[in-house]
Amino acid sequence: MYEVFSTDERDAFVPYCLAPDVDWPNVADGVRLHGHAEVRAYWAAQFETMHPLVRLDGLRLDEDGSRVVATVRPGLRDDSGDHWAEEPVEHVYRFGADGLVSRMDVRPLS
Repeated sequence: MYEVFSTDERDAFVPYCLAPDVDWPNVADGVRLHGHAEVRAYWAAQFETMHPLVRLDGLRLDEDGSRVVATVRPGLRDDSGDHWAEEPVEHVYRFGADGLVSRMDVRPLS
């Protein structure tokens, strides 16, 4: 998923990874997005103003075993190259019975 996010193929993979009613964070505006259309629009707006990057540093199960936690380092690409954040964050995923992501949250590294 992270490899595809930074490419032009991200829209095509949405139905294969995200539940139709996925609950997704819009971190910049502090609101939640719901469904494929809202997530696609959010990503399109991001890519209109910059080229965001996300580098996966690790995966683990959360303490209760019901969520997958991805440790990631966010960044962006501009004319001078790739720039990575100083501190990683965690993307926390819940999955539905269909195996698709039903909710994603972003939190500081724990």
